Amino acid sequence: MTIGLIDILKLAGFDTASRWKLVRHQDNRYPAEELLRHDWFELYQSYQRRPVFHNVKKIASFYGMPGTRAGFFGIYKVIGHTPGSTGPTLDTCSWSNEWHRSAKFFYLLERDPRFDDLRDRLVIDWGRATRSWVQAPTNKRVLEIREPGRYLPPFEDYLEFSLSFSQLRDLFENEEAHREWRARLSAVGGIYLILAEKSGEMYVGSASGDGGFWGRWRQYAATGHGGNALLKKLMKRDPTYPHAFRYSVLQILPKTMAREEILQREAIYKVKLGSRATGLNLNCRVRWNSGNAHGDARNTEVRNDPRLLQRPPGS
Repeated sequence: MTIGLIDILKLAGFDTASRWKLVRHQDNRYPAEELLRHDWFELYQSYQRRPVFHNVKKIASFYGMPGTRAGFFGIYKVIGHTPGSTGPTLDTCSWSNEWHRSAKFFYLLERDPRFDDLRDRLVIDWGRATRSWVQAPTNKRVLEIREPGRYLPPFEDYLEFSLSFSQLRDLFENEEAHREWRARLSAVGGIYLILAEKSGEMYVGSASGDGGFWGRWRQYAATGHGGNALLKKLMKRDPTYPHAFRYSVLQILPKTMAREEILQREAIYKVKLGSRATGLNLNCRVRWNSGNAHGDARNTEVRNDPRLLQRPPGS
């Protein structure tokens, strides 16, 4: 038996006899991840150029995910609407000025708290018509209901994800809900990248030892900078960091690989990506510390030594 969206909403107390619509927000100009991260999503959905929420009592609001997936955001009562020019803006959100200028309607929406427990947990298949972002209610297939505290999708591949700081923090604040992420990131070490989204600057680091990526990234989740001098400096200069950092894997390596060989690989990536010349890797020489199990960059910064640019044996 296939469980559908309407089935789940009924169990939570939703009156499906009322006039309501399904909404899936996805606009490349305003990425859902950014709207959610900064708590701008509700304001974004209230501004509309067309009378899409006229003559309905409620909307079931979703945000677009990869493919045809949609993540549940909430049930909203439509209280009324005013001209778009009367809607509010946020000093912290430049997009809100665009919405204020271009929207014809500003909808007064009230979230129904009875369904908050399903936010970010309920994932449905929207179907092929993803361009049709407002639809009449149908019993769309439920793909998953994540356990409480679970915000990330299932782990698929080391090279197929890029985590925001908020997502990274979610991993460590809700470890049990992300057990397969913990297992996979603990199983290997390797080379990773931290991207400063606003400036495009990059930091290349390495993770090794028993904890692998999980052990090293725990430090970033706790502090944002993980002890790295230039990341600290950037966070002090620009308060949008660490929330504007993104974390990804460049190469996975066995945790049993010699620390010196891992550092050789790390140095190659620093040269390839220019993270010393124009990025966030310091260019000073410090002594080796092979006992560092987490690849702390303070112990791995070296000058462009030709020995480190040689292809490691057997690679």
